Amino acid sequence: MTPHPRRRPAVFISAGESSGDHHGAAVAREIRRKLPEARLFGIGGAEMDAAGVSRIAGLDELSVMGGTEVLRRLPGFLRLERRIRRLFVTEEVRLFLPIDYPGLNLRLARSARRGGRRVLYYIAPQVWAWRERRARKLRRDCDRVLTVLPFEAPLLERYGVRTEFVGHPLLDGPRPPGDGAGARAAAQRRTSGARRVIGLFPGSRAQEVRCMLPVFADAARRLSRRHPDLDFVVARPSHLPESLYAAAGFPTAGAREVTERSRAALTKSGTITLELALAGVPMVVGYRMGRLEWTIGRRLVRVPSIVLVNLVAEAPIVPEFLQDRLTAERAAEALEALLGEEAPERREMLRGFGVVRERLGKPGCAARVARHAIDLLESPGGPGAPC
Repeated sequence: MTPHPRRRPAVFISAGESSGDHHGAAVAREIRRKLPEARLFGIGGAEMDAAGVSRIAGLDELSVMGGTEVLRRLPGFLRLERRIRRLFVTEEVRLFLPIDYPGLNLRLARSARRGGRRVLYYIAPQVWAWRERRARKLRRDCDRVLTVLPFEAPLLERYGVRTEFVGHPLLDGPRPPGDGAGARAAAQRRTSGARRVIGLFPGSRAQEVRCMLPVFADAARRLSRRHPDLDFVVARPSHLPESLYAAAGFPTAGAREVTERSRAALTKSGTITLELALAGVPMVVGYRMGRLEWTIGRRLVRVPSIVLVNLVAEAPIVPEFLQDRLTAERAAEALEALLGEEAPERREMLRGFGVVRERLGKPGCAARVARHAIDLLESPGGPGAPC
């Protein structure tokens, strides 16, 4: 007898940013492959749609940067949370699978846990950098927490969080990163022409682009005057309008294309630094935020670097310029040092990237996450049940 559709296991996947949408889609495909009868709901983007996730909200409803914008959009966030909590009940969701994005996802994890649902947190909030009190919430509200950076699991375990390092999802890409054939071919393309491409990666949120792109573009123009053979291309995510980039005066392309073409890059901090490192693209990192957010943030940050590449390598291999230290002159000078094929700064950075690649684990991250999800779906009990 065919089971009633409402009794088929339901999973809610919550991704608040474009990278989370990509990683959530990969996990959704693996869950469907291993458990075809599963019903998948979530918040995310086009990739999760294509993976068969019934989406109740899009990334445009969630994309914010800084406390002031969060306050302005708080009523909409609260309405969305209420919709999700109702769906937890009406669709008999058994597993909540949040992906990073802690502002919303930690609150939803608390609600899911109180309702007797299992919670599998994928890509743990960066408690090591900001708020260690979030570790206590993870211990209280999550059955398991899956980390993608090697140093996170031991830290969370000290707080009593049930956790496991599953490797980094960037290693599951369509072509082998790092020293694979795809990276070698891309490196050959970067050096085969008469002109050299420098990639500019100002961010995936409109506020980040408005804040970072003017200084990135100024640095590019300074460097172009000294090196006329350079071309500059700006990475633009598909959900942001071309008009946002017009004032910079440089062409745009998707982040993957820009990465493949770039000899070096000027980028914001974040996961993009790992993507560039795995592709063998030397970089300079710059970041700015609102004055209030910066004042608060610098009192909370407890790590020696905001660059994930440096944290994974446990060494300052990538130069970073934050807030007032991010100037066009400094960024251009640091980039210039990376242009020569035999430049010592470039060679040393590329050696460091090899260390990063080794420490990020092995491919197969999405499949490992799906195995944890199915294990929790099939295990008995709710909060406090043994895993």
